[in-house]
Amino acid sequence: MKRCCRVTFDLCSVSQCLEFSEGSVTGDMCEDLCVLGLVEYKRCLYYENGKKVIEARWRGRRSRRFGADESKGGGVNNSSLARLLGKKLKNREMSYSRAELASLWALLQQEEYTFLRVLQDLSTHVAKVLGSCGHFYAVEYLSAGHAWDQNIFSLHDVAISEGQDQGEGGDRARWTAREMMHRIALSFLDMVWHFDNDFTHKLHLCDIKPENFAIRKDLTVVAIDVDMAFFEPKMRDILEQNCSSDDDCNFFDCSSRCNLSKRRCSPRRSNSNLQVICEKIFRPWFSPTLLGAKAALPLQVMYLKTSSEVHLTPRQHVLLCL
Repeated sequence: MKRCCRVTFDLCSVSQCLEFSEGSVTGDMCEDLCVLGLVEYKRCLYYENGKKVIEARWRGRRSRRFGADESKGGGVNNSSLARLLGKKLKNREMSYSRAELASLWALLQQEEYTFLRVLQDLSTHVAKVLGSCGHFYAVEYLSAGHAWDQNIFSLHDVAISEGQDQGEGGDRARWTAREMMHRIALSFLDMVWHFDNDFTHKLHLCDIKPENFAIRKDLTVVAIDVDMAFFEPKMRDILEQNCSSDDDCNFFDCSSRCNLSKRRCSPRRSNSNLQVICEKIFRPWFSPTLLGAKAALPLQVMYLKTSSEVHLTPRQHVLLCL
């Protein structure tokens, strides 16, 4: 797979650079990729079902570089995202060149790019897009979580920058692994509240697992794989299907209930982001094994300890899965 991924990267780069030299595509990465050679392939992170995720260095900075997601094929289906991005594009005073339009169209066929691009200025809990060239785009590199890691995230990867020896940075440098875990947990809760309340429509996460999240240096939890994230209107369309039992109304981690008289799934989701995060992230993470033999109720122990150590805002008291 790694060799195939590298070959695909090289071939796609050559193809994009040929189109760039012909003036067919453009982007703020193109010159660095095609002329200056400042985009360096490092390793393949994911290559399956047409989706390619590659770690690269761009101007000495680590980034996750995504090729076209060939598995979609049908373009942007999340109409809420399309409308939001359309409003942003209309605010531009200058007209678009043909190369810009071609590149933008290629990017918009990738729903994950559209999602990240729309939420750039609206959320700290999604990965930042760094740049693009044709259908390629790069996002910030963040180390993903792992189900097999005792702390889910590798806390050693959370480096303290040189300018943080004083104040908050100094306190952060003295945090224990337990304290860092608590703050990460609070960031998960903040993210849940944010996705539920801070947009026009609730944002549903239908594929919740450690590998789909990462943390920044300040311990902010970030959603890095949002292929299965949908705003409420799209979520209702997905859930409202024919059914003969509740089992037919499950869409990955998003569920509804079957109306047996109508034989249709309810368009309203019956579980929540918080419930799934509690079940698939918090419960395995804060298990009695990790907290010690005296922790008969590990989530309660975590919550009480965190509440006493950290000033909680009202939104952070939404831990209802105890």
